[in-house]
Amino acid sequence: MVKEDIYILGIESSCDDTSAAVLRNGVILSNVTASQEVHKAYGGVVPELASRAHQQNVVPVVDQALKRAGITKEQLSAIAFTRGPGLMGSLLVGVNFAKGFARSLNIPMIEVNHLQGHVMAHFIKESDDDNHMPPFPFICLLVSGGNSQIVKVNAYNDMEVLGQTIDDAAGEAIDKCSKVMGLGYPGGPIIDRLARQGNPLAYKFAEPNVAGFDYSFSGLKTSFLYNMRKWVQEDPDFIEHHKEDIAASLEHAIVDILMKKLRLAVKETGIKHVAVAGGVSANNGLRNAFHDHAERYGWTIYIPKFSYTTDNAAMIASVGNFKYQDKDFTKMDIPVFSKVTFE
Repeated sequence: MVKEDIYILGIESSCDDTSAAVLRNGVILSNVTASQEVHKAYGGVVPELASRAHQQNVVPVVDQALKRAGITKEQLSAIAFTRGPGLMGSLLVGVNFAKGFARSLNIPMIEVNHLQGHVMAHFIKESDDDNHMPPFPFICLLVSGGNSQIVKVNAYNDMEVLGQTIDDAAGEAIDKCSKVMGLGYPGGPIIDRLARQGNPLAYKFAEPNVAGFDYSFSGLKTSFLYNMRKWVQEDPDFIEHHKEDIAASLEHAIVDILMKKLRLAVKETGIKHVAVAGGVSANNGLRNAFHDHAERYGWTIYIPKFSYTTDNAAMIASVGNFKYQDKDFTKMDIPVFSKVTFE
């Protein structure tokens, strides 16, 4: 008897990217994302504008994902969607579309935790013989604009948060410091580009002293702001003349904070399979630090492709594929949630 192919449509709409992806038996066929340029003028994501843009984008994005996958909607086995955490208005657009689409096709729906999706981006297969995935259990550093966590991943549906930020996330701190420098939004890619040309030891900023595996970035952000004010008072063109060194020093401080706690978690757990996920995992300084630690401490590291670091539907479909096999479906009246948590 020939095994029937399982096609999972993933939908991601937690923030300002509308994304749809199709997986066949866990192998990616398409991953389409529409980004929203409108927020750059405001220096950050405007929730109301984000939800409106999702309403405009969700149908054409899903249509493109199906076309690029070379399948019809009738071939879909299930629809996986981001339930949360995220912006309520943005989530509602994706969830309500998933509900309507699933009902019209009479196929099951699968809810996915956005953070779980980032971790499981490591299980997106690009071919049938793709076996780059980390073995369970592994440690994952999840770093993005809204989250900074160290997670012990025992299984796709069993994740234990060992430590997390008690205030700002790493990506949030980078964006805010970029704004102080007048570099624009989003700050992450700009700081990354400038840091490649600067001296990471040129300036020193305050680093937190937080017990355990938890993170804090508010003190670093405050230290950065006060130093900028002082240096600009002394030289109004200071930022323009030294932006590469400032960016490199900021990146160095943040990566140092992240890696110190990660080293501690690896030492305490004894697990040397270590992954990184989330938007900040696209940062070259952090990626270089992972390679350095692999060499120095004998870690086996897992770094996602750049296309799977930011919010994307392939990671949602990846979780959906696991849940489909366990017949872990959700009811039609499921609500969204905005709180940052693993359930």
